[in-house]
Amino acid sequence: MKIAILSRGPELYSTQRLVEAAENRGHEVKVIDALRCYMNINSVNPEIHYKGEVLQGFDAVIPRIGASVTFYGTAVLRQFEMMNVFPLNESVAISRSRDKLRSMQLLSRKGIGLPVTGIAHSPDDIEDLLKTVGGAPVVIKLLEGTQGVGVVLAETQSAATSVIQAFNGLKADILVQEFISEAKGADIRCFVVGGKVIAAMKRQGKEGEFRSNLHQGGTANLIKITAAERATAVNAAKAMGLNVCGVDLLRSNHGPVVMEVNSSPGLEGIENATAKDIAGMIIEFIENNVGKKRNQSRTRGKG
Repeated sequence: MKIAILSRGPELYSTQRLVEAAENRGHEVKVIDALRCYMNINSVNPEIHYKGEVLQGFDAVIPRIGASVTFYGTAVLRQFEMMNVFPLNESVAISRSRDKLRSMQLLSRKGIGLPVTGIAHSPDDIEDLLKTVGGAPVVIKLLEGTQGVGVVLAETQSAATSVIQAFNGLKADILVQEFISEAKGADIRCFVVGGKVIAAMKRQGKEGEFRSNLHQGGTANLIKITAAERATAVNAAKAMGLNVCGVDLLRSNHGPVVMEVNSSPGLEGIENATAKDIAGMIIEFIENNVGKKRNQSRTRGKG
């Protein structure tokens, strides 16, 4: 097969591993910077141009689209879909997962476990907003934040009020959630491929840090997950419509709760923690599905 990888960082671990895994299985791979693509949008012969050449003949595309370039990155991916190239994850599914508000609403509609959550732009009554999530301590997040940036733990009512007022001053949309203290600064990253959890790791925040993101100095270790956690991760991926994703869970007193569904999960942490060839499993999934679906996505680039 001829596979395109949409990535702005060809030197990144995840990109290199995907290239290596695909080439080891006899495929031709091209790493493409989505922001350098320009498109001919027409109803007869949609095209993507890249550095003066027309991109054509691809069987599959692997989107590694960073959060900061979601809008244009998904537009390029949608163009590939219109050209009947099989996407590892569809543009619509990526857009769903990147919108924290939309994703929380979709997950709650499917009855998937979530922390008690309130969402607001500029609440008229901050006290009532805090009451809806059970009061302090609460976690306050910017809807646009990634990798633990823009996430604050407010341990008292007055601290929470101050943080919300500060975000209000920036005209920022915020998400307020109950603080799952029993998680003790740890979460579980479940790596889902094709409707199955193929690997899981526990990420532990550094001393005194409630965020477990590896980008914030957390550590990762192999973990055995429960049947409920496995089902929650699979159902969350299905609700988003993602073939491949990382589902981040917390172990709460009321069962597993989903913190985030990541449509472009990094491979380094999970491969190192589990010693599994995750990149190879992703390429195998593409091999098994391109033939079946004859390069067509469910939405075929619509939406």
